[in-house]
Amino acid sequence: MADERLAEQEASEEEPGEQQAGEQTAAEQGTAEPSADGQGAGEQPVARGSLIQRARAARVRTPARASRARLSRPMAQSVRDYTASISYDKRLAPYDVAGSIAHTMMLAKQGIISRSEGRQIVAGLRRIADEIERGIFYFRDEYEDVHLNVETRLIEIVGDVGGKLHTARSRNDQIALDMRLFTKDAIKDAINGLNDLRGRILDKAEAHINVVMPGYTHMQRGQPVLLTHHLLAYSEMFERDTERFRDALRRTDVMPLGSGALAGAPYPLDRPYLARRLGFSKLSSNSIDAVADRDFVIEYHAAASLAMMHLSRLSEEIVLWSTEEFGFVTLDDAYATGSSMMPQKKNPDVAELARGRTGRVYGNLTAALTMMKALPLAYNRDLQEDKEPLFNTVDILTSSLQVIGETLARLDFKTDHMQDVAEQGYALATDVADYLVKKGVPFREAHSIVGEVVLRAIEKGVSLSELSLEDYRSFSPEFDEDVRDIDVRSAIAARSAVGSTALSAVAVELEAAKKRFSAGIEKLSWNRRKT
Repeated sequence: MADERLAEQEASEEEPGEQQAGEQTAAEQGTAEPSADGQGAGEQPVARGSLIQRARAARVRTPARASRARLSRPMAQSVRDYTASISYDKRLAPYDVAGSIAHTMMLAKQGIISRSEGRQIVAGLRRIADEIERGIFYFRDEYEDVHLNVETRLIEIVGDVGGKLHTARSRNDQIALDMRLFTKDAIKDAINGLNDLRGRILDKAEAHINVVMPGYTHMQRGQPVLLTHHLLAYSEMFERDTERFRDALRRTDVMPLGSGALAGAPYPLDRPYLARRLGFSKLSSNSIDAVADRDFVIEYHAAASLAMMHLSRLSEEIVLWSTEEFGFVTLDDAYATGSSMMPQKKNPDVAELARGRTGRVYGNLTAALTMMKALPLAYNRDLQEDKEPLFNTVDILTSSLQVIGETLARLDFKTDHMQDVAEQGYALATDVADYLVKKGVPFREAHSIVGEVVLRAIEKGVSLSELSLEDYRSFSPEFDEDVRDIDVRSAIAARSAVGSTALSAVAVELEAAKKRFSAGIEKLSWNRRKT
C-alpha cells in the first residue's frame, strides 16, 4: 500500500528528507503553515485565506496559474467545472504523494536540486501524507486535480522551494505512475479476495465430500453428482481468475516516471533508483507509450469482468437453490433481507445485487476500450476518463468477493433433500443405457431403447427402478434383474476417471485443489515482499 511505500522511503541512507542537526524545515521556521486567517501556524485543513494573494505577495506562481501562463484569458467557469477531476482522482492522493517523495529523493540524489531543498520538500510531503491519512487534507475544487492540490499545499507548507517538486516531471508521467501504483494494489486486493473465496469454497467442499445432488443441463435434471464436485467447479473458475490477475500484475508492474510529457526529460534522471523506491520490477522502455498506455487498466477490467461473471453464476445458483422450489440451501438471516409488504419473505438480495452489478463491471470494460480505441499518441485528455470506471470496478469486485464469500460460508445445505431430488425422475437413464452398452449393444441403439423405457415409465407414473423386469425386457432381451440395482450411488461410483464425480476421483480433485491453493497463497506472500 502507499503508506507502506512511505515507511520504506524513510529507511533510505540517501534520504534527503533526513533533518540534520541544527537545521529547520521551512514549516518549522514559520514560513508556512498559515492558519485560517493567514496569520501563522495552524492545524485547520480548510482554506487558509487567499492563497493567490499570498502567492502574489511572495512573487510565487501557484501551479494552477503557472500552467496557464501561455493563455491570455482566465479559464471559463464552465470549462473549469467540465475538466476538473478532483472529485474522484483525490482517491489517488496517497500514491501521488508517495511518487512525489521518491521523485524528490531522486532529484536531490542526482544534484538536480540541492539536498537541503530535497529535505524541505520531503518534510512537506510527509506532512501532506499525514493530513491525507488523518482525513484532514482539504481538497480544493479550484485546483482541478490531485496533483495541483498536493503541489499547491506543498508550497503553502514549505514556500517557494515547493515549486521545484515538478522539475523533470509532467502530469502525464505522474498520473501514469499513480494509476499503476493504485492498480497494483487493486490487483493484490483482488487476488486476496479471490483466495478468501476459494478457501471458503474448499472448506464447504470438504465438509460435504459424500453428499449427492442432482446435476443439471438446460436447467433440467441430468445426472447425479457429488455436491463437492459441483462446488469444486467454482474453485476452478476462481483459480483461473486468480491466475489472470497474477498475470496482469506483471504487466502493471512497470515504472513510467521519468517519461515526462512524452519525450523524457533533459536531466540526469536515475530511473532505476525510482523503480526501487516505488517497488517496481521493470522500467518503461518507451516514453511515448509510457504516458499513453492504459492496457493495464483494461486488463484489470477484463479480469474483473470474468471474475464477476463467475460470481454472478454462483449468485444465480444461490438465488435458485434458496427458493422453495429447489430448497437446497437456507440463507443465514444475517445475509438475507425482508420485504416491505410480504412478512413471510426472506430474500437473497446480496446474491441478486452481485448478479446485477456484474453488468456495471462489463460496462466499465466497454467504456475503457471505447475510450482508448482511437487515441493518437501520446497523451490525450480522454485518459482522464479512465479513473471513475476503474474505481467503480475495483469497489464492486472487492465488496462482491467479500460478501458472497461470507454468504457462502454461512449457507446451510439441505443434504438429505438434495439426495432425495437426485433420486427422483429419470436422472439414471444414461446409466441404464450404459448398462446395455456393457452388454455389447451399440450406444446409439441403447440410447433409443432407454428413451422408450423412460416413456413407458412416464406413462405408468413410476420411476425407472419401479418398472418390472418384464417391462424392461419388452424393449431388449439384454436386460436382467440387476438393472434394477442401478441407483444414484452406483451411478456416481461408476464415473471414476480423472476429473469425474466418483468419490475416489473427487477426493483426489479436492486434495489437488487444496495444494494449489496453498501454493498460491505462499507465492502471493513472496510477491508482496518483492513489491
